[in-house]
Amino acid sequence: MNAYDAIVLAGGAARRLGGADKPGVRVGGRALLDRVLQACAGARATVVVAEPRRTARPVVWAREEPPGGGPLAALEAGIRGLEAAPVPVAESILVLSADLPFLGDHTVRGLLGALDGTGDDALDGTSDGALDDMLDGVLLADGDGRDQPLVAVYRYAALRRVLGELAAEHDALNGLPLRLLTRNLSLTRITDPVASFDCDTWDDIAAARSRIREHGRVLDEWITAAKNELGIDLDVDTDVLLDLARDAAHGVARPAAPLTTFLVGYAAAQAGGGPEAVASAAAKAAELANRWAQEADSKPDSDAEPKTDAKPDAG
Repeated sequence: MNAYDAIVLAGGAARRLGGADKPGVRVGGRALLDRVLQACAGARATVVVAEPRRTARPVVWAREEPPGGGPLAALEAGIRGLEAAPVPVAESILVLSADLPFLGDHTVRGLLGALDGTGDDALDGTSDGALDDMLDGVLLADGDGRDQPLVAVYRYAALRRVLGELAAEHDALNGLPLRLLTRNLSLTRITDPVASFDCDTWDDIAAARSRIREHGRVLDEWITAAKNELGIDLDVDTDVLLDLARDAAHGVARPAAPLTTFLVGYAAAQAGGGPEAVASAAAKAAELANRWAQEADSKPDSDAEPKTDAKPDAG
């Protein structure tokens, strides 16, 4: 996958949310904007077009003039923000809205892979159109086949060209509809009904919050939120820790489960941190818990040294 830059549009009026601060609305304990920023954490540079705020990772801030000028004006401001950086703009530009609770780096990799021709066999979706060097971009489509131009990757040259043409044709980009962006671009599409879900209304927010808590994803969501809150960037085998907690609860006592996992984390940190340190500490604690369980199941004197009837020598 080639290097890419990212532009996140987060300055809309959110009229269907009653003017609420949509990028700051929390789903699964994290602001929508932070969820999107995590999905594009691999970007070489990230520009967020909005008023500056506290975010989970550093970004560059930009604003269209005047504020509220619409998505095309905001996109052009984002490009100017990238062009002001000390390094050249990447060939591929990921463009995202800030209201995508289920977007992940998996989908981002799929979009980028479709554009540069490397593909992503793991992506749950389908694509159409020829993938070649003449392609201007790749859009995400929702489950009904609707294009999502703000969940897409574009070639920088094509994006700069089409925005320049629209500005010349209409004298400015302010107020222009988003559909004009893709009118003269050569595009292909990837369908992903989950990643394309966006939050425009409070009903959407409620649906996203409910889905976060579904059995199949709640632990991953919680762990990601906790790591983000604690400033931890660590991939851990969750099954190992869950097995350890179960062994401690069954072999020792229920309160031992959370205490043991805490101690494992502390021991791993003392050992320098990292997945290997966690795995090593968890293995030691699991072995200890199993020994406790074996003692509880065995006869009182089964582990004692065998007794002997021999008498000591008298002399």
